Amino acid sequence: MVIGGILCPESKKKEANNRIREIKVEHGIKADAEIKWNKVSPSKLPLYMDLINYFFDNSDLHFRAVVIPDKQKLNHKHFLQTHDDFYYKTYFRMLKTVLEPGKEYCIYIDIKDTRSQEKVTKLHNVLCNSHYDFNRNIIKRIQQIRSHEVELMGLADLLIGALSYLHRGLKESKTKLALIERIMQRSRYTLMSNTLYRENKFNLFIWKSKYE
Repeated sequence: MVIGGILCPESKKKEANNRIREIKVEHGIKADAEIKWNKVSPSKLPLYMDLINYFFDNSDLHFRAVVIPDKQKLNHKHFLQTHDDFYYKTYFRMLKTVLEPGKEYCIYIDIKDTRSQEKVTKLHNVLCNSHYDFNRNIIKRIQQIRSHEVELMGLADLLIGALSYLHRGLKESKTKLALIERIMQRSRYTLMSNTLYRENKFNLFIWKSKYE
């Protein structure tokens, strides 16, 4: 289980989305083609390599993720919580290192299921209460979008997918392993351990059970 996202200034969002579309066209892909980890193939390796390099070369883009390597080790009963409760806690853990007082944020979430809107409303309440943002001056809104409508969402899916593939111990795809290796090279991290708390570009928290 991986919860993560890309942080980008509002003033730079359009520029980043346009550049990602340009990269796709440069590789003979339609500008509106969806970027997704599960669509990675050998023929598209140069495209995805360029997208990863674009992320690391763009100082306006930042990534933060929380990785739960083995969901079987979650003990919801012991902590008197449901899986949804844990989801909200994990989302809060993912965001708390990037949200700053005095700044405003809009959070965009990929639509996953029929309960998405219910989860969005609950998540907004949880985040605002957790940050003492009762007047919602920090988190202005949380909005559902479809990943193919915003290029940065696809780029986030690519990075999240790479982390999930690595931590699941999968090795079937040489193409995906090559992309993971590129992320390791560019981030200068193994992706298997926590980064420094104040790591700005590629920030990771690897969850571990208290019983390990």
